[in-house]
Amino acid sequence: MPKPFRLTRRFPAAMTEDGYRRLKRFAREAGLDEGEALSFLFEHFDSVTDHEALTHRLRLFNSELDARKR
Repeated sequence: MPKPFRLTRRFPAAMTEDGYRRLKRFAREAGLDEGEALSFLFEHFDSVTDHEALTHRLRLFNSELDARKR
């Protein structure tokens, strides 16, 4: 029996324009709305990410974060 899909949390999330455009594109291609797409990505995070690439990208993102906030 499938798990019920209930949205239990709402939270304000700050996203870059590039990140939001990519989320909208992913959601559209998957036939989901943005909230459903985020739920899918986080429920299946380990299986949809490459740990080594994620670690590298996260280091790059963090190193540029202060400059991006200006």
